[in-house]
Amino acid sequence: MDKEYSIVLTASPDPADVQVIREGLDAYNATQGAPVDWVPLMISVRHQQGQIVGGLTGGTYWGWLFIGRLWIKEHLRGQNYGSRVLGEAEQAAVRRGCHHSYVDTQDFQALPFYEKHGYVVYGELKDMPIGHGSETWGVSLTVLK
Repeated sequence: MDKEYSIVLTASPDPADVQVIREGLDAYNATQGAPVDWVPLMISVRHQQGQIVGGLTGGTYWGWLFIGRLWIKEHLRGQNYGSRVLGEAEQAAVRRGCHHSYVDTQDFQALPFYEKHGYVVYGELKDMPIGHGSETWGVSLTVLK
């Protein structure tokens, strides 16, 4: 390695530094015919007083919906809020031109929930975290409707 350059580790990166890396990769991806078209997405479940009690965050790009996080407050689980939020996200993705959706979830989280909604496992990372079977990635193999 050239002595002009150094490799630096930081646990608290400057947002401007992160942006340099993001823009560099985005520029490269665009040269490969994959222009950056990431659009954030958030759907929330709110109590009548306004506080968030659940929701989904993620985004859409390259024709795919990425589900980053889906969480419903424990006392509201089993009341169809998760299914409704997921459905809203998928419909928003369709309106944005998406054809598929994907998510990652741990074995102690929501794998059965996603499978119930048509997601199938396409890969696993063993021991993430240690003591659990795997981190399981699911992808919808059917076209979003």
